Amino acid sequence: MYDIRNIDELTVGDRVTVSKTVTEADGAMYIAATGDFGPVHVDEGYASTTRFGERLAPGILVAGICTSVLTAELVGTVGVSIRDSFWFTGAVRYGDTITFDIWISSKDEENRTVDWQASARNEEGVEVLKADATLKFPRKRVTQ
Repeated sequence: MYDIRNIDELTVGDRVTVSKTVTEADGAMYIAATGDFGPVHVDEGYASTTRFGERLAPGILVAGICTSVLTAELVGTVGVSIRDSFWFTGAVRYGDTITFDIWISSKDEENRTVDWQASARNEEGVEVLKADATLKFPRKRVTQ
C-alpha cells in the first residue's frame, strides 16, 4: 500500500543504495506511455550511427527509477516533488545494472521540505545520472 512517513521521521544524511537492471521491457513501457519515440531509443539502425553505437534507455526513465527508489526505500510516498534537477552524465544501455545512491541533503521542518541528492553509476562505476531535488510534505493531520 502506501509508505507514509512524516518529515519529522527523516534525518539529514539518511541514505539508501539500490541496484536495478534497466531492461528492454522497461524501455518499451516507458516509450509506449510517453510517446518518446526518439530514434536513439527505438531504431537500432539509427542508433548504430551515433557516438553510442547502439540504442539507449531514455534518460528520464532512469531518473524515474531514481525517484521511485527514493520514495519506496527512503522517504515514503506522501512527499510531492516541487523541484527536480537531473544531469544525464553518461549513457544507459539496455541490460545495464545501475546502482542508485540517494541521500537526504537538507531538511526544513517549518516549510515541510526535504532536499535530496543522488548519484547513479553503471556496473563499470561510470556515473550516468546526478540529481538534486526537493520534496514538500503535507501538514500533519490533527486528530481528536
